[in-house]
Amino acid sequence: MRLLSAIATVGGYTMASRVLGFARDILIAALLGAGPVADAFFVAFKLPNFFRRLFAEGAFSAAFVPLFTRVLTEDGADAARRFSERVLSVLVAVLLVFCTAMQIAMPWAMYLFAPGFASDPAKFDLAVELARITFPYLLFISLVSQLGGVLNALDRFAAAAAAPILLNLSLILCLIGLAPVLETPGHALAWGVFAAGVIQFLWLIEACRRAGMTFRLPRPRPTPRVKRLIARILPGAVGAGVQQINLVIGIVLASLLPTGAVSYLYYADRVYQLPLGVIGIAVGTALLPLLSRQIREGDEAGGQASFNRALEFSLLLTLPAAAALMAMPGPIVAVLFERGAFDSASTAATASALAAFAAGLPAFVLVKVLAPGFFAREDVTTPVKIAGVSVAANIALSVALLAPLQHVGLALATSAASWLNAFLLAFVLHRRGQLAIDSRLRRRLPRIALATIAMTAVLLAGLEVLSALIDGTALQRGLALAILVVAGKAAYAAAAFGLGAAEFREIRGSLVRR
Repeated sequence: MRLLSAIATVGGYTMASRVLGFARDILIAALLGAGPVADAFFVAFKLPNFFRRLFAEGAFSAAFVPLFTRVLTEDGADAARRFSERVLSVLVAVLLVFCTAMQIAMPWAMYLFAPGFASDPAKFDLAVELARITFPYLLFISLVSQLGGVLNALDRFAAAAAAPILLNLSLILCLIGLAPVLETPGHALAWGVFAAGVIQFLWLIEACRRAGMTFRLPRPRPTPRVKRLIARILPGAVGAGVQQINLVIGIVLASLLPTGAVSYLYYADRVYQLPLGVIGIAVGTALLPLLSRQIREGDEAGGQASFNRALEFSLLLTLPAAAALMAMPGPIVAVLFERGAFDSASTAATASALAAFAAGLPAFVLVKVLAPGFFAREDVTTPVKIAGVSVAANIALSVALLAPLQHVGLALATSAASWLNAFLLAFVLHRRGQLAIDSRLRRRLPRIALATIAMTAVLLAGLEVLSALIDGTALQRGLALAILVVAGKAAYAAAAFGLGAAEFREIRGSLVRR
């Protein structure tokens, strides 16, 4: 199946990137721990990433890919290239103005994004300084998002999926090479972010050239097609980026908590982002151009089949990942991060946040899968309305849970809001007749759930048997975690194939075609 082949390509490169990202975060945790420099850098890194994921990866991709696919299908590759050039020129002009304004207004922006830092002038000033270094990353990575959308629409997924690997390499090399000579390791990381944006942009430019898409930069002029794209970006930003809005709300409120809360949420977020990226982002990235083409060609039956297989494949991998993260968050965090400046107290606080985030992992992935059902039909209004409800619920829950549960309450609020968002998206699609669960998905979902329960039972039993190793040295903890991971995967695979939740022949076939 073409969809599974594309998912395998994107997911494979994303897996490589996330594993390298773990190496990066292990290094950061060892050198910075969960102290004030770490808090300042994580907020400075969040600022451009928030706008990137909100507009570039979220709204921009959701609006651009269907329009580019339409022009490519109806008018040919040359017209699609000219449309992309026009978009590129307008994007550069807008981003240059926005990035310049943010550089000037950074102290005031920091009061908005991290108001709690104001009580610590040194941490506040450091966060502003680091954010001014990292923010130009937004310019380059937004252009990377457009170039990646072009390649995805051409069924070339590898180059864009591999680009984040360059970010992690840049951060690791700068942290090792520049930390000894700069004021703080946070400065080294900030310059690594800046360099990564430039490198990823050059990487995608070359990939587009090899795909036959060589771009000029004409004078910025909003043509009718560009105007249509712009009109869809703002509402799409809320619809596609609701998870990012919710996470930023958590960071704003976490800045009001004692030092370390921002870092605990960051490290927990990095762990659950692995399955989210490998599954949710990979499926959403592969599904949107395919679904756009099928709808454009009037193939509603094919679109429904693609939707059902995307949901099935996502839940087949997401449910056991979420269960494993909730069953053993402590050993995972300890093995990954507990060394150097990251102590056992940081492990316990991060593990609690990880378990809370993991409860919402299936919802985070479902949102990534369901949203293309609207965007492929060029509908950005409905996700906006649903997002508004979700954001309001997140704010209310965050405020209610902040005092009794501290940073863990913020993670729980984000998860609950994402479940509400996923439910409402599915409900509206089903009511419109655009999401009909087929017999195969209805048959396999309960079996996936049973296989997940069987795996969880094995993990819980393993935690009891290996308790001495888990409480031992770093090497013993690592050995215990490795045993648990292997046992859990084996148990889930045996249960999934035995119960008929998955078929080995299908998975092997999709990987061979890939």
